[in-house]
Amino acid sequence: MGKSPEEMAQSMIDNLPEKTGKSLEEWLKITRASGLDKHGQIVKMLKADHGMTHGYANLVTMKTLAEGAEPESDDLVGIQYSGPKADLKPIYDALVMEVSKFGGDLEISPKKAYVSLRRNKQFGLIQPSTKTRVDVGINLKGVEPTERLEASGSFNAMVSHRVRLSDASDVDADLIAWLRQAYDAS
Repeated sequence: MGKSPEEMAQSMIDNLPEKTGKSLEEWLKITRASGLDKHGQIVKMLKADHGMTHGYANLVTMKTLAEGAEPESDDLVGIQYSGPKADLKPIYDALVMEVSKFGGDLEISPKKAYVSLRRNKQFGLIQPSTKTRVDVGINLKGVEPTERLEASGSFNAMVSHRVRLSDASDVDADLIAWLRQAYDAS
């Protein structure tokens, strides 16, 4: 099995001095001194002013913004499906029930705004995007978009396609087949 996201991030941190000429601590001093506080602004500054590649700029930015930020709760899924999005939880539950049948190597990894579906790498994600819709991102490189299996566009760069769901009944054979295809390819 491949490296976990945490192991990959640590490897990048270890390689920062060789690849960029500075350690993470040195980069954090630079980003803090910049006075910037938005993810995109910091990434842009690191790339434009310091010639950093996007991957390293993104890593340093995430570390900069994560300092001192403690998660409000360990229940990231509960937070995602609370308040006005509470009615969407049955869609999430139906999806997780179906993808859990794929195999013992499936990893369901909640993040702050979505849930990552991983095997050796991320093959999909589940995100409550609005109070009436859950978006399922799927990595199906080379598969032509359809009306339902649309190109991900600006939705999320980590996936190639998106399916919009408004009801648990939208978790049907077609959607599960697309997710299974992405799982098998990961």
